[in-house]
Amino acid sequence: MGGKRGIADKDKVAIMGGSYGGYATLVGMTFTPETFACGVDIVGPSNLVTLMKSIPPYWEPEIENLKKRVGDHTTEEGRKLLESRSPLTFAERSKKPLLIGQGANDPRVKQAEADQIVSAMQRKNIPVTYVLFPMKGTGFQRPPNSMAFNAVAEAFLAANLGDGRRRSGRM
Repeated sequence: MGGKRGIADKDKVAIMGGSYGGYATLVGMTFTPETFACGVDIVGPSNLVTLMKSIPPYWEPEIENLKKRVGDHTTEEGRKLLESRSPLTFAERSKKPLLIGQGANDPRVKQAEADQIVSAMQRKNIPVTYVLFPMKGTGFQRPPNSMAFNAVAEAFLAANLGDGRRRSGRM
């Protein structure tokens, strides 16, 4: 449909994002596994229970607001709600290639968020590429890390979506 109108080929659409966008990428890949050709998650939480448990001490004043907005990880009912919205719970549904980028020392979205979904996908032989940077901070703030991840993401997207050149011989 879209390919005929020059918009997009529905079989060549990727989902990509960082932080909450990374979470959305993981949700897209696990809740709607047929929708996207591939995904790129940058420091996205995979398990809302472990995310809430890992809130840094300096966020403590906001914890009650987060419990109301996201879910209360300290109650059984709240944990069930959080699990029902966690990509990790549905990792086995994922079918398409996924690239995950994570910082080893990210203070907010801990490395465990990436480790646990990568492990779950590997156990089920689901295609996942994991890039872990030994850095501090959220995202890829250091230019060498950012450039390196962008190069990996570009190659990943080209391999899974094509190189983007029109087949008519024009660029």
